[in-house]
Amino acid sequence: MDMNAARMKLELVVIPVADVDRAKAFYVDTLGWHGDVDVRPAPGVRVVQVTPPASACSIGFGSGIPVYDAASPAADLHLVVEDIEAVRTDLLGRGVQVGGITDVGGGVRYAGFNDPDGNGLLLQEMAWRTGDAY
Repeated sequence: MDMNAARMKLELVVIPVADVDRAKAFYVDTLGWHGDVDVRPAPGVRVVQVTPPASACSIGFGSGIPVYDAASPAADLHLVVEDIEAVRTDLLGRGVQVGGITDVGGGVRYAGFNDPDGNGLLLQEMAWRTGDAY
């Protein structure tokens, strides 16, 4: 198999939101993510895309397109971090209700939180992914 043909990059995960402005404010203003796109390409259609700092994968949401009308929230979107305690403390300081840190063994720790629409995000720290390996 041609390895170039098999190469894939996950660059966008679409999540449902009830209020696009509220969701954008949470991700950009509260979490400090970059607001990449906020466009209205057609009447009744809005497309928003936000990206965590240093991430190659973004989250998209909006209105007026069936893909945005999911029946249930997204679950367990992993946000890999180098220092879970520092990131958790920062988010708590921003008013985000982050759960406690859970050590699942093998150098892996998690802490979860939800956006205003109930989409679940998990901070994930893996002990071997620090410095240049992060």
